[in-house]
Amino acid sequence: MSPPLPRIRVMICDDSAVVRALIARALATSPEIEVVASVGNGALAVETLRRTPADIVLLDVEMPVMDGLTALPLLLKVDPSVRVIVASALTSAGAAIALRALRSGAADCLHKPSSDTRDAFARDVTARVLAIGRRKHALPVAARLPAASRPEPEAALTLRPAPRQKPLLLAIGSSTGGPQALFTLLAGLRRPLSQPIVLTQHMPPLFTRSLAEHLSRVGPRACVEAEDGMELLPDRVHVAPGDRHLLVEAGPGSRMLARLSDSPPENSCRPSVDPMLRSAVRVARGRVLTVILTGMGRDGASGAEAVVDAGGAVLAQDEASSVVWGMPGAVARAGLCHAVLPLDRLAARITELTEAA
Repeated sequence: MSPPLPRIRVMICDDSAVVRALIARALATSPEIEVVASVGNGALAVETLRRTPADIVLLDVEMPVMDGLTALPLLLKVDPSVRVIVASALTSAGAAIALRALRSGAADCLHKPSSDTRDAFARDVTARVLAIGRRKHALPVAARLPAASRPEPEAALTLRPAPRQKPLLLAIGSSTGGPQALFTLLAGLRRPLSQPIVLTQHMPPLFTRSLAEHLSRVGPRACVEAEDGMELLPDRVHVAPGDRHLLVEAGPGSRMLARLSDSPPENSCRPSVDPMLRSAVRVARGRVLTVILTGMGRDGASGAEAVVDAGGAVLAQDEASSVVWGMPGAVARAGLCHAVLPLDRLAARITELTEAA
């Protein structure tokens, strides 16, 4: 039998006592989580982490004395293994700050609750702490297991042969830990691509626009938040806007267009990866290269199945480099992948497949 995982130790850092209490009550519903500290500013968080180990710090970005952006690198210096989830206001300024935190090493971001979204926020923060905390503890425990009891390595997964046709479209799906993975992936794609790129990252409105702006700065290509009817251009990244599904639609000639949809959430997500992939398969006649990056849940799994059934290819980020191996693990375990690779090797495989004759 596998040894039990240790409890996930959490520090809450927010200048609002009301918000700290809300988060503490939410986390107390899980026996897997232990709140080890609750502090009111970044300076206290850094000092507390020096003497009270934590697996996860829930960090507000706007606080007196020391804000979250200033505290973040100091927390990571005290404990490079700590996972930091930042919380910011659902505003353009808050979204920009959250994306700066993600580029600086935060594992995930949340938008702070309003009076009518507190219940949803409580469920969301608990789910993210559990997913990130379990992942943080799982690999050290797996390493201590007898060889016969260890999880199956990626090398033992069933892989699909390389596609026979050059793709017409690159489609990327990501969630928890996705922004950092996207910064690395897109920066690694140094050569121009002849294919348009569509991207669904689970994020709320305003955050996706800020994500597109940040991605434009880290790579050699333009990245925009998709608009309804926008032409999908080669070597440009088109990001699904928060709370809208991004679909691919046939345009005049061989052109492809973005179509935004308010249809119901799928996999509890809007935007969702699955409808994007289904529409891409129809328009590109199966010639779709799909990349599934780190994220909670299994969004993208049914869409990836449609891709491979139509003759396309799927790549997945491996477990060791993922913040959460939910989405990529779902497609890998289902035998849908052409390759399961560390994040720093995905760009080279994408280049190889997109330039194939």
